[in-house]
Amino acid sequence: MDFSLSEEQEMLKTTARDFLEKECPLSLVRDMETDEKGYSPELWRRMAGLGWLGLVFPEEYGGAGGDFLDLTVLLEEMGRSLVPGPFVPTIVLCGLPILAAGTKEQKHFFLPRIASGEVILTLALAERSASFSNPGIVVKAVPDDGDFIISGTKLFVPDAHIARYILSVVRTGDGISLALADAASPGIRCNLLKTLASDRQCEVIFDNFRVTSDNLVGSKDGGWGLVEEILRHGAVAGCALMVGGAQRALEMTVDYVKQRVQYDRPIGSFQVIQHKCADMAIDVDGARYLTYQAAWKLSQSLSCAREVSMAKAWVSEAANRTCLQACHLHGAIGYTRDHDIGLYLRRVKAWGLNYGGTVFHNEIVAQHLGLE
Repeated sequence: MDFSLSEEQEMLKTTARDFLEKECPLSLVRDMETDEKGYSPELWRRMAGLGWLGLVFPEEYGGAGGDFLDLTVLLEEMGRSLVPGPFVPTIVLCGLPILAAGTKEQKHFFLPRIASGEVILTLALAERSASFSNPGIVVKAVPDDGDFIISGTKLFVPDAHIARYILSVVRTGDGISLALADAASPGIRCNLLKTLASDRQCEVIFDNFRVTSDNLVGSKDGGWGLVEEILRHGAVAGCALMVGGAQRALEMTVDYVKQRVQYDRPIGSFQVIQHKCADMAIDVDGARYLTYQAAWKLSQSLSCAREVSMAKAWVSEAANRTCLQACHLHGAIGYTRDHDIGLYLRRVKAWGLNYGGTVFHNEIVAQHLGLE
């Protein structure tokens, strides 16, 4: 079995790391935690110029024609640098569904604009139940003279405050539909939520918002299958971010224990410290294997619900363990906001909850084992 990256993927990985180490230092990440937008428009434009925003779109839409495995390589490097901004919501949660199920007109309108960095999109899925299952969708789109009227509240919508379009998951009749809404239109309000990771998650309120049937992505009432695909891609994207973040936390910790002297010797020379670092390395490599297995299956359009949930359940726990151990081995300062290692812990915790946490995905794995 060959688990190595292709030459093109290695080049993408090296280029991304070199670029992000220079253009997205942790000082910028900290600045964005208090910035109103929460991301750097200049960095966004430069990533678009590198072709990252169109990496997984066909060339006819201004993309590079890559696959989801290529995107996973890039996302791991973005997680390593804690890149702030709406990359996953725009590309993974909205761009890929439009590519998969959008009309010809929707594809030609949105995909080139996404690839060029012209527009930002986000997905409005979760509600007050915080459930990622079909019954958790209660916001309705009521038919009205050929259009639909949406009323209700969506929660934890990433980067909705800067998004031009919101892809909202709503209940229509007996099924689920996905509707594109212009966020600048009357009838939509957005409120920022305070979060542990200091990322930008929002409450989005639809107040008798009218959307035309032309703005549905996929079939009316038949959208839940597309939502499941979105969740699978989002889960693996989150795993890639967590792997990158955990890898960097491991590296920072190994460097620290080699330098931190106690009892006249580096603490990394003590067996207990060595074994804790070894456990971290095992967690990170195991998380990477599961992530790339799921990403490869997604890129090949193979059945992979079990592999995706195995990855998300394991990586959420393994990355969190790694970052917690990193903070512990840094000592008291590791738990303060003054040290960079705490940034990784907060972001990894947040990524672990997105698109279903460990309990949610353990249930899916159990179902695939026939334990219902």
